[in-house]
Amino acid sequence: MQTLTNNRFIAGKGIKLIDDSGVEYLDGVSGTFNLSLGYNHPHVVSKIQEQVGNLTHMSSSFTEPYVNEVLDHLIEYAPNDINAGWMRDITGSTANECATKIAQKYTESTDIISLYLSHHGQTQFATGISGNAFRRKRFPNSAVANAVHVPAPYCYRCPFKSSNGDCHYQCVEAISDAIEYASSGSVACMIIEPILGNGGNIIPPAGYFKRLRKLCDEYNIILIADEVQTGIGRTGTMFASELFDIQPDMITLAKGLGGIGVPVAAVLMQSRLNVLEKHEHSFTSGSNLISVTAAKSTLEVVSEPGFLDAVKRKGEILGELLHELAMKYPSIGEARGVGLMWGLEIVGDGNKPDTLKANAIVDRAFTDEHLILRSSRYGFGNVVKVRPSLTTTEDELVEIVERLDSVLASVN
Repeated sequence: MQTLTNNRFIAGKGIKLIDDSGVEYLDGVSGTFNLSLGYNHPHVVSKIQEQVGNLTHMSSSFTEPYVNEVLDHLIEYAPNDINAGWMRDITGSTANECATKIAQKYTESTDIISLYLSHHGQTQFATGISGNAFRRKRFPNSAVANAVHVPAPYCYRCPFKSSNGDCHYQCVEAISDAIEYASSGSVACMIIEPILGNGGNIIPPAGYFKRLRKLCDEYNIILIADEVQTGIGRTGTMFASELFDIQPDMITLAKGLGGIGVPVAAVLMQSRLNVLEKHEHSFTSGSNLISVTAAKSTLEVVSEPGFLDAVKRKGEILGELLHELAMKYPSIGEARGVGLMWGLEIVGDGNKPDTLKANAIVDRAFTDEHLILRSSRYGFGNVVKVRPSLTTTEDELVEIVERLDSVLASVN
């Protein structure tokens, strides 16, 4: 497990955290991947400060004009005829619950398909549809009866022992088998992260999503793209669904939508799925004006001409630097990622997952190099994640990798 810190941080500037002794730490993972614009982006900060001075909260019955501005902006970029939305959440967990409720109500079916290693939230329900048993241990209400889990398209450690040259997409066939043999026969939806973030920055192979879309159409299953981590520019496009041509029926958002860490979430959908009554899914702080303002101002920044192109360019630079590390250190089995969402698969003898070394890298980066990183699966995984804010400079990318290089040299 990763070591907890006793540091008292008192300020954030760009991608840096500053403690009470004045020491600066370089944040290579955007907080918990929710600081898409860093700690103090001036445009977002000024808009939030202005809103706090005017009005911070009122009943969601009165916030619809503000909410609709955000939804309209998001829908401009949404793929696959997604043209409606819901903003009564402030976390990805409950946004994912909202999406599954919509699918169940619309289809009048029950079951929810998700992947091994997936992460869809921290509530008991979201934990239940996520793909890690250790998170359900000792919490019986998180064992969702209608959750059907299927193998992840984890090419580096393919559960079907396929290689890139002879992949027959058995991971997609396994979903069909699960529907036929493991479900209740009443499947409402499949929820999937375009990149399995917490599970280890796992990117499905080319052709996977095309086959998945075809399967969902055959079984009349709603396809939900959980873009809580990948959405709002993280992959160099507004939505990873666009990048990978997922063609989802719904998209869920949170984390990066708040720009500087303000909690906010949204569910985007095709209008045919806009079936919920307000009393069926609504939270006191959902669509509060601080969150909505953060989302609106964040979108104003991310949609500026050239912004996403710059993220793509910086992602290519980061990828090249990390691939160089992978060539240099045998403990890196693979560097994989897109945009500013990368992971290093840390391996030991026989290419086996080396969780202890992954956590040691994260801990030593913090103590020795003042570099903040995270490992996968809450410290139970073997992937070191590198995901700086979208506003990171090219020089800062070089600095992140140089510090990581020093750490890797000390733990190998």
